[in-house]
Amino acid sequence: MKTNTPFISHRPALVLTTACSLALLLALGACGKKDEGQSVGQQLDSAVAKTEQAAIEAKAKAESSMAKAGASVKEEAQKAEVSGQKAADSVAGSVDDMAITASISAAFAKDSDLSAIRIDVDTKNGNVTLSGPAPTASARDKATAIAKGIKGVSSVDNKLMVKAS
Repeated sequence: MKTNTPFISHRPALVLTTACSLALLLALGACGKKDEGQSVGQQLDSAVAKTEQAAIEAKAKAESSMAKAGASVKEEAQKAEVSGQKAADSVAGSVDDMAITASISAAFAKDSDLSAIRIDVDTKNGNVTLSGPAPTASARDKATAIAKGIKGVSSVDNKLMVKAS
């Protein structure tokens, strides 16, 4: 009977390869894992539970951050609204003051005793200041009366100087 020598000559190599593979698998299986007396299923359940807990914590942190960001955005929007309203009020006040000044100057131009060109009318928040020359004391008083008669005027500070005759 003839022996199959190729099989016999490869047999030690096959045994050696199988042993090395088995050793490698055992080493990889134990790599980085502690044996805490848990089965693979228990270890998997533990890992899933830890992952779920981390997800819950991450969600809570994200919600907290979103709430803080939302409050901050709302606060900044309110500040911007207040600032915008102040600016609008300031512009409206300036327009009102300009309208008052223009109305007073126009009224002075219609009056023969007063010179709209020579009388300086300055208005701030409805408070009018008149400065410059007035031909007479009665013209000076008339300027005050005209200014007080304009809508939006709160007060009149008459600094008109009567020319000496």
